[in-house]
Amino acid sequence: MSQIFTGNFTQQEPLPEESIEAAVRVMRHGRLHRYNLSDGEKGETALLEEEFAAFTGAKYCLAVASGGYALAAALRAAGAQAGDAVLTNAFTLAPVPGAIANAGCTPVFVEVTDKLVMDLDDLQMKIAQTKARFLMLSHMRGHIVDMDALMAICDRAGVQVIEDCAHTMGAAWNGVPSGRHGVAGCYSTQTFKHLNSGEGGFLVTDDAELAARAIMLSGSYMLYERHTAGPPAEVFEQIRLETPNCSGRMDNLRAAILRPQLRNLPDQCAAWNARYQRVESGLANTPGVKVIERPEAESYVMSSFQFLCPDFTAEQMVALQKRTAARGVELKWFGADTPVGFTSRHDSWQYVSAQSLPQTDRILAGLMDMRLPLTFSLQDCDVIAQIIREEAGILHQAG
Repeated sequence: MSQIFTGNFTQQEPLPEESIEAAVRVMRHGRLHRYNLSDGEKGETALLEEEFAAFTGAKYCLAVASGGYALAAALRAAGAQAGDAVLTNAFTLAPVPGAIANAGCTPVFVEVTDKLVMDLDDLQMKIAQTKARFLMLSHMRGHIVDMDALMAICDRAGVQVIEDCAHTMGAAWNGVPSGRHGVAGCYSTQTFKHLNSGEGGFLVTDDAELAARAIMLSGSYMLYERHTAGPPAEVFEQIRLETPNCSGRMDNLRAAILRPQLRNLPDQCAAWNARYQRVESGLANTPGVKVIERPEAESYVMSSFQFLCPDFTAEQMVALQKRTAARGVELKWFGADTPVGFTSRHDSWQYVSAQSLPQTDRILAGLMDMRLPLTFSLQDCDVIAQIIREEAGILHQAG
């Protein structure tokens, strides 16, 4: 009888006891709003911002309501104006073009390679074609492009880079933390990310004026001096009356939940990578399956797994989904014509003008994706890999 997997692909680990105790303390004193402080109190959100700035090596950090909010705020704070073209990955999730649209700008998609990163040749061409001044770079599903090469291209062209690090918190390129190459890095603490507060996010930067504008945009009123991971008060004097309040603050309850998790993040990252590497090893040399190559310069954190079936038809991709699902393994296919759950592709975002992206379309047509929660054991990962290997092998052989 075929082996069946019984794990839950959406079940996260419980929050650490330290997070639960910290949340209860905040609920007991009732000061959930980040600016509702007692005398001499700094507040959980301000402390979290200090700690996340130290973790990334950034001068400034702002904690916000979501990763998508961080992206839109970073774009506006960097100077993007309504109608500006903003370059971004053709392979990403809906909140990325959504953030560009939220800032009143127009997404322009850049092709993806079979390593699931931005095609730098197409990037150079799109910069020349559009004269875009901004790139919102999505490190989609934890895959990091050659950041040295990308930054050289963008620096020469005067393009400001905002990094979407929703899937790369704790990762690095050539030793530089993800989010620290461009003018700003944005992170998510939504349940399925590397820190879990249900919803939430961070914006980090070394640019004092960008940080000040982002803090004002987040809804600081004139309480910006309570942002102890923000720039000095004199920076705000230039922009505080001209920057709109678009409230998107993080509250002290979520910050309290996150602070203990941040301290544990390096161990969690190692645990995710152990699971990723177990599946990677199990799928190596599987007929019909191509595992994504990882460059030596990339220090990744993989809480999900992707593989390509480049020669499978659409019918075979659907069959692979169904066959693995029957054995308890949930795969998401990025080539489907209709968005499903969190999974969609560029041509389903109809608020963006249709764009020709044949290379991306070809790659997404053969791309499978799955979560790897830490509730899975290493032995679970062996079983998952074996099921995919068997079912892909059957379909490949049937051809």
